[in-house]
Amino acid sequence: MAWIRTISPEDAQGPLKRLYDAAIQRAGKVWNIVRLMSLRPAVLDASMGLYREVMYGSSGLTRAEREFLATVVSKANHCHY
Repeated sequence: MAWIRTISPEDAQGPLKRLYDAAIQRAGKVWNIVRLMSLRPAVLDASMGLYREVMYGSSGLTRAEREFLATVVSKANHCHY
């Protein structure tokens, strides 16, 4: 089994703490997929920006349709996220 070092929410400081705080406000916790990028806060910030644009930006798809597509792709990839 692979192991990746991450920074816990309790140990986060500076930009990472702000990103974790935003994650907690958004989802009630810091999901592992977010923690995986904890050693590179700038990458985490860019990733979250991409997510926000894809899921909330201008599109011909509704928010529900986007969530549905994300769920179908996750299921097809055997990913619980």
